[in-house]
Amino acid sequence: MTAPALVSVRGLRVAYGDGPLVLDGVDLDLHTGEMVALLGSSGSGKSTLMRSLTGFAPISGGSVHVVGHDMTNLPRRRLRTVRASVGQVFQQFNLVGRLSVLTNVLTGALHDAGPINLAGGFSSAHRRRAMELLDRVGIAHKATDQARSLSGGQQQRVAIARALMQRPRIVLADEPVASLDPRMSHAVLGLLREIAHDDGIPVLVSLHVLALALEHSDRVVGLRHGQVLVSAPTAQLDAATLNVLYDHENDNEEATRVDDHA
Repeated sequence: MTAPALVSVRGLRVAYGDGPLVLDGVDLDLHTGEMVALLGSSGSGKSTLMRSLTGFAPISGGSVHVVGHDMTNLPRRRLRTVRASVGQVFQQFNLVGRLSVLTNVLTGALHDAGPINLAGGFSSAHRRRAMELLDRVGIAHKATDQARSLSGGQQQRVAIARALMQRPRIVLADEPVASLDPRMSHAVLGLLREIAHDDGIPVLVSLHVLALALEHSDRVVGLRHGQVLVSAPTAQLDAATLNVLYDHENDNEEATRVDDHA
């Protein structure tokens, strides 16, 4: 029997103010242990879909359920609970550059560490876990270095360790390799997929490069103009099939990016 989805989106519509629909009738499920690639050109609604899962995008219609919570008109206290259960990884890393790598990871525990933590102290248990996570992502030897001294790939690994410090139920990664070279892109996506499979934490990762999605994801959801055009296991797809997601004038650019990462 299939386990219930940790994220269930049905018929989602999103519009900002009186503007046009950014998402129009989107369905999405995220299940334990899978890595799902979210594809689409700029303006297709990928970031808005991710924001809707944490209550940062208005739900104009349809339903969004995240780890058992109905996100429609969710009270602020319960919204904080949902956000604490969602680990997030961003394109620009969002680290505090002057702080140590270890301290950046420890900030992932702020939501449950208690008043002493907010005053600047972290428990020995939190420190041990942070070091274990840094070891897992392969940069424990950088724990005392300032975050800004690290390479882009290393900083993204710190960001992943910080997200895991939350003990998340799901992970959202919004263009996590857009600023990385091909070698580091594969390494970071391989790490995210390992987390999904080994820890049972579903990972939703938005990407532009088709080849990366085809190599590292279990399933693909593709958006165009706010609607889902593709939703299938990755094994059933290829680059030619996925090109339907992109405007004709962008096809050549996308094909080049596929070749660059092959």
